[in-house]
Amino acid sequence: MRLILASFCLAGASACTQAAELSSTPIAEAAPPSATESVPAIDPPAAAEPVSETPAPTRVSSAVDATRLKQNSGMTLQWIGWEERGPALVFEDPEGSYRLSGQQSGADGGRLAVYGAITEIGPGYFVLDGTIEITGTPDADRQCKADRLWRFEVTQGRKYYRMRTFEWCDYLTDYIDIYF
Repeated sequence: MRLILASFCLAGASACTQAAELSSTPIAEAAPPSATESVPAIDPPAAAEPVSETPAPTRVSSAVDATRLKQNSGMTLQWIGWEERGPALVFEDPEGSYRLSGQQSGADGGRLAVYGAITEIGPGYFVLDGTIEITGTPDADRQCKADRLWRFEVTQGRKYYRMRTFEWCDYLTDYIDIYF
């Protein structure tokens, strides 16, 4: 399975989708296409049904948290490890809708993918309307995927947002963190 990092742009008056495949190449090296290059439109993943094609602008009641999200320093799932964070891209499209797309991969083949629209950013929290997938960790045959609203919060003065739904798949406790 490949994770496609989607970014959204404005083409005339309609939204278009560009994609760069996440691989071992650092996210900073994925250059956007030039104005003369043709970018094929792709359909969003079928699993991302809760995310509308043209989401409403994100409700932002905390500029501090919006900045923290845009300037985050990566994401982790405890089963894969806290030592090496995976990339988590958060950006705002021209209509004011924030998007999140990120992943973390482990040496044992385990993988975390998080993507969707951020519907609300408030003091110490954000709400994601999107998809979370965990495969191959902590057990090689584990397959978890869900599309829904997810709440992430900063608690106890920590320097990350933690997903607040811990046991959403097969009764294991998953700690998904996005660092700032």
